[in-house]
Amino acid sequence: MQAAEVEKLVSDQLENVEVSVSVEGSHYQVVVVGDIFDGLNAVKKQQLVYGCLNAYIIDGTIHAVIIKTYTTAEWTKLQG
Repeated sequence: MQAAEVEKLVSDQLENVEVSVSVEGSHYQVVVVGDIFDGLNAVKKQQLVYGCLNAYIIDGTIHAVIIKTYTTAEWTKLQG
């Protein structure tokens, strides 16, 4: 599965997020930024993104995934 396909899976299911994916073999790093994460703890944030990818994790298309989630404010602060 290509990075663009993973980006589309997440962005189609989570509103108003920016998604960036890097791929090495079947290992994926997914960074998702959006206000959808405001007020959520780290586990809840991860669960939202895993929910978008779960079918592909179960069938082995995605073997390993690292998910990093940020609110827009957190992302802006990191970039600053």
